[in-house]
Amino acid sequence: MANPYFSNSANFGKSTPQPGAVGVGYQPNAQGYAQPSPYGTPGTYDQTTDAQFQSVQDAYNAPSATAAQTGRLTYDDVIMKTATVLGVIVLTAAVMWFGFANGVIPSGLMMPVLWGGLLGGLVLGLVNSFKKEPSPALILGYAVLEGAFLGVISMVFNFAYPGIVLQAVLATFVTFGVTLALFKSGKVRVTPKFTKILMIGLVSYGIFCIVNLVLSLTVLGGWGLRAGGFGLVIGAIAVILAAMTLVMDFDQIQRGVTNGVARKYAWSAAFGIALSLVWLYLEFLRILAILRGD
Repeated sequence: MANPYFSNSANFGKSTPQPGAVGVGYQPNAQGYAQPSPYGTPGTYDQTTDAQFQSVQDAYNAPSATAAQTGRLTYDDVIMKTATVLGVIVLTAAVMWFGFANGVIPSGLMMPVLWGGLLGGLVLGLVNSFKKEPSPALILGYAVLEGAFLGVISMVFNFAYPGIVLQAVLATFVTFGVTLALFKSGKVRVTPKFTKILMIGLVSYGIFCIVNLVLSLTVLGGWGLRAGGFGLVIGAIAVILAAMTLVMDFDQIQRGVTNGVARKYAWSAAFGIALSLVWLYLEFLRILAILRGD
């Protein structure tokens, strides 16, 4: 059924017959204007007018455009882009691991790949974090570098503690699942207080990491303060902070879908989730190493 407003409005209804346009019971006179047909015989329709009216009515009756059709962000977009970024990380890590383990990649390149992936991933991570518009190329570049680093570090840890990588992966995805379930249930929400605590925690943890790096390179050696019982405490705090960043990611994705932001921001969401999962994985790797003998 057509919208009555469209049917009755002068803007959306049928047009007034123009010179040469004739309706039923009318025929053109010598000047080209319609006059009643002398015997009531039907004249001709202006087919263009009817076609225009029908197109408006069809558009009104048609189903609403979906978010995908209008270029708005959807949860499917986020899932697909996240799977792509994580897939690149895992694939690159697997290539590095098996390449070095089987001698396909010269062992002399292990440290350059390790430090290159670590520092390169850090730089691209910061660039992507501060960019206003997402760059798929830079995000995938981050995934490649991070994957190279994770492949080497995982191989080293797994050689020292067989099976530790599988344990860390399982712990990471269990934490991800629990965090997502708590967020969807409404038991965990991003509030001003939540955001404030997270920001203070992240800044404090970042300062600690810088201090610990200096101490490990100069005075303490090894893992610095990230050893023993104190290392476990720091690791537990880091896991909580990483889980909180996941909650922040989920909240931003939900707001983006609700507000109808552009689909391109699915790459930003994928980058944020990947960043949090990589952090979680490394923290679990370190905690498990401490528990299994440091």
